[in-house]
Amino acid sequence: MAGNGVASIGECMLELSGQTGPNWRMGFAGDTFNTLWALHALSTERPATYVSAFGDDPFSQGQIDFFAENGIGIGSSPIIQGARPGLYAITLTGAERSFTYWRSDAAARQLASDPAALSKSLENQALVYFSGITLAILDDAARATLLGAVAEARAAGSLVAFDPNYRPRLWRRREAAQAAIVEALAVTDIALPTFPDEQMLFEDATPQATAKRIGKLVGEVVVKNGEAPALIAKGGTLREMPAIHVAAPADTTGAGDSFNGGYLAARLAGHEPQEAARRAHRVAAAVVQVRGALAPFERLRAAFEG
Repeated sequence: MAGNGVASIGECMLELSGQTGPNWRMGFAGDTFNTLWALHALSTERPATYVSAFGDDPFSQGQIDFFAENGIGIGSSPIIQGARPGLYAITLTGAERSFTYWRSDAAARQLASDPAALSKSLENQALVYFSGITLAILDDAARATLLGAVAEARAAGSLVAFDPNYRPRLWRRREAAQAAIVEALAVTDIALPTFPDEQMLFEDATPQATAKRIGKLVGEVVVKNGEAPALIAKGGTLREMPAIHVAAPADTTGAGDSFNGGYLAARLAGHEPQEAARRAHRVAAAVVQVRGALAPFERLRAAFEG
């Protein structure tokens, strides 16, 4: 591997959750940050870097300060004058969530605006992680810059993990999403798709079909499927790992992201894929029992260790 650190690339937004009447609780979250949060909690010996772009407003500084307070750096991520972070609000019906977004001019859309800075942020990382949302917020040129930087890090020895995380509202055309995700898979070592997303985007009939399709490009594939078993494809074999049923979840936000963080932490620690998936399910089950996308570090560690 290239180094000891872990880097995650994408957009961290302001998160409004826990509505009580007209009042909301504000935090920070976003798919790739949620994964890094769990990964950092479970791999404390590894320097953690969130690679993005930030504004110069008080909310952006609040993000950066929050990261630093929790041991997460921003590498060489650019600070964009006049820019600001995106915002989303979580509305719950029971434990199931829906989201409202304000992100069209978010600073993170400029995360590949300085190719040299992006490459520097990915230097000497044991793991580089990104998602389909990372791809979706970038224009074509920036997306090409990002994939080039990821490929460069991989060639230097970094392990690359990718969650396709398809969100239709972020893409102008379904075909564009398909093409971009296939390009990303071509520079990926561990793919972490979610079956309903893949079914929607690629019309896969079963999780096995998803694993087989992605397995033609990626050596290790873990297909998440809610409370159904995760399907692990590696070395020409398929294995299932049952999920954990939580009878009364508080909030399902971040469950898949935290699964990814748990799985990657376990693989970096030397656990085999099945054991990594077992631990990842425990981490995801812990996260759905708290409000918002980020569970306390100690809770994540206790779940990971079982």
